[in-house]
Amino acid sequence: MSLALRDVSRTFGGVRALTDVSLEVNRGEVVGLVGDNGAGKSTLLKIVAGVIQPTGGDILVDDLPVSFHSPHDAREAGISAVYQDLALAPQRDVVSNFFIGKEMLRSGFAGKVLRRLDRPVMRQRVVSELNRMKTTLPNIDAEVRYLSGGQRQSLAIARAASWCERVLLLDEPTSALGVAQQAEVLSLITRVAETGIGVLFVSHQMADVLAVCDRIVVLRLGKVVAQINAKTTSPEELISYITGAATPLNTDTTEK
Repeated sequence: MSLALRDVSRTFGGVRALTDVSLEVNRGEVVGLVGDNGAGKSTLLKIVAGVIQPTGGDILVDDLPVSFHSPHDAREAGISAVYQDLALAPQRDVVSNFFIGKEMLRSGFAGKVLRRLDRPVMRQRVVSELNRMKTTLPNIDAEVRYLSGGQRQSLAIARAASWCERVLLLDEPTSALGVAQQAEVLSLITRVAETGIGVLFVSHQMADVLAVCDRIVVLRLGKVVAQINAKTTSPEELISYITGAATPLNTDTTEK
C-alpha cells in the first residue's frame, strides 16, 4: 500500500474531530472519502497533508511509520494535495503556475548569479506532463485567469500529480463546475490513478464519487462507519450511512 492510517484521532480542545480512523490508499487506486459537514473529512485531509498533526494513531507510507510536521514533510514522502482554492496565480501563465516554488534556473552565470529562469526547459516539462496526463489546455503561455474553471482545476491536479510519487489528495475537485467540466476533471482523476498514483478523493457529489472511485470510506461524526466497494453500492446506500440511517459497520465491506 502507499498510505495507511491506523486508529488516527484528533481533538481540538474538548472537541473530538476524529476517533480511531483507519483507512488505506493503494497505488493506482481511487478512494472516495464522504460524509456530512462536520464529519471530519477536512481534518483527516489536513493530517495526511501535514497541515495539522494527529493527537493519536499512526500514519504509514509504504508500511513504514512517518510523522508529518508540515506540508513539506508530506510532499517529501510523495503526498500532494489540491484544495478548493487551487493555489493558482491568475495573473501568471500556465508554465509559471506549474513551477511555483520549484522554478528552474539557467545553467552558469545567468542562473547562479542573475537568477534567470530556464523558460524553454520549464515549458517543455509542462508540455510533457500535460501530454502524460492527456490533458489539453488552449495555450500554456496564457495567463491562468483566462482559463475556464474546469481547465484551472485540471491544471492544479496535473501540477500536483507531476510532483507526486505516491498519493494525491483532492478536496472537492468537481464542486462549482458545469457538467462538461466535471466530466473532464473526473477523466483526469482516472488517468492520474492509471499512472500508479493513489488518489484520496473528498467530495459531496455522490455521482462523481461512484463514477471514479474503487472504494468509498464513509465518515460520520469523526468515525469510519463504512468502507464500501464503489462498484456495488448506490447513492441511496451511501446517504444512509452518511445520515446515520444505516447501522455503522465494524468490518470492511469492500467484498460485498
